[in-house]
Amino acid sequence: MLEIKSVSKIYGDGANPVNALKDVSLTINRGEFLAIMGPSGSGKSTLLNIIGGLDRISSGEVLLDGRRIDRLGENELVSLRRGKIAYIFQQYHLLRSLSALENVLLPLIFRGDNPDAKKAMKILERVGLGQRAHHKPGELSGGEQQRVAIARALINEPELLLADEPTGNMDQKTGKGIMELFGELNSEGRSITMVTHDPDIAAHAREIVYLQDGQVVSRTRRS
Repeated sequence: MLEIKSVSKIYGDGANPVNALKDVSLTINRGEFLAIMGPSGSGKSTLLNIIGGLDRISSGEVLLDGRRIDRLGENELVSLRRGKIAYIFQQYHLLRSLSALENVLLPLIFRGDNPDAKKAMKILERVGLGQRAHHKPGELSGGEQQRVAIARALINEPELLLADEPTGNMDQKTGKGIMELFGELNSEGRSITMVTHDPDIAAHAREIVYLQDGQVVSRTRRS
């Protein structure tokens, strides 16, 4: 379970500081599929980055399974992101010189584990890319690259997947396929929290949180 307690984030310490988040409190239960929505500048990406330990809070608490992760040092945060939490970026962040299979193996290598190619191949097959495993990113479509990024996020078997506009660079059909995959992963027990501006994409989530001016203004549970 993830608990965000009275979290605020202020950028800048000069005459015009920016309050990106203002006293946000939120609980995300294990197995949840949550969409974070809001207009540009509402704080949704900042909130996702704080959950993933990519940004520091100005005040409040962030707890994962009862542990204060906002107090962790950088090495501990890196270890957390290589274990319990995995991030899926809109821009994929694949290494262009490596094949899809090699990109998926990177988290295992960074963690010091055995680069298990069989495991990576099974995950690529799981996301429908078994036949494209030895292709480099430049030889893959945007949807295929995003699936490689998802496979890379899954290789360490994280409990929580964080996704920032995961379908932002895709056509409607490809984006729908990614959301169907997210639904399958969630039904298998993965917790998913994603940022999106698209109501049709958010509709795939079980719960929608809406931010405005750095504050939670609504939280809707879908039946």
